[in-house]
Amino acid sequence: MLEAAAWGLIAASSLVIGSVLTFWLKPSRKLIGLIMGFGAGALISAIAYDLVEDAAASGRTLALTVGLALGALTFFVGDWWVDRARGAHRKQSGGTQAQAQGNSFGIFIGTLLDGIPESFILGASLVTGNGVSVAFLCAVFISNLPEAMGATTGMAAAGWPKQRIIGIWLAVVGVSAAAAAIGYAFTAAMSLDGVLAQSFAAGALLTMLSDSMLPEAHENGGNAVGLLTVLGFTVAFALSQVA
Repeated sequence: MLEAAAWGLIAASSLVIGSVLTFWLKPSRKLIGLIMGFGAGALISAIAYDLVEDAAASGRTLALTVGLALGALTFFVGDWWVDRARGAHRKQSGGTQAQAQGNSFGIFIGTLLDGIPESFILGASLVTGNGVSVAFLCAVFISNLPEAMGATTGMAAAGWPKQRIIGIWLAVVGVSAAAAAIGYAFTAAMSLDGVLAQSFAAGALLTMLSDSMLPEAHENGGNAVGLLTVLGFTVAFALSQVA
């Protein structure tokens, strides 16, 4: 369980790194959008080849379909609740009114909602016997960077103090590590073979990408985001073949 928590901590640590880099480099919204597109492409590749493909190899099509649907529905409902808690604009880098109102709870819960499926599957993968996928870990790490950069830029533009912003990311990293440990414990206790867990995470992550990450990337980065998304997908796919 401690190993699972450690992997979750490593994957989520890029949230803090991305936030610190934002304060140091002060990247433009366009650059953040392009990096976000690359990260989204890498995550799509990891979902396809490290989650869905592995689950499909079991031949349990019904379990895969149910898992995808449950993951998508769960994220959709959770995201709807987060929107009502004023966390809808958590990834936006323009300093929105919702961010200016300082609702750290909504932004915290929303960011956590985005990261829990990733952390959960990292922990669960240690039980299923496949071990942590290097490609999936790298994709999660990379996709977290622009997410933190965009949200940090927006919160800073809305007047949030640096200590408060860093504090939110540290809290998210801590809970993400706990989520990885819970994923390990739950999978072991329920004797799951990983198919339902993998497909559930895939459904949730795909919904997150289409709902918030890719729209935000295109809004900030423009049409070039499409090229960066394909590049991220290609790099992550290549990594999955050699790792």
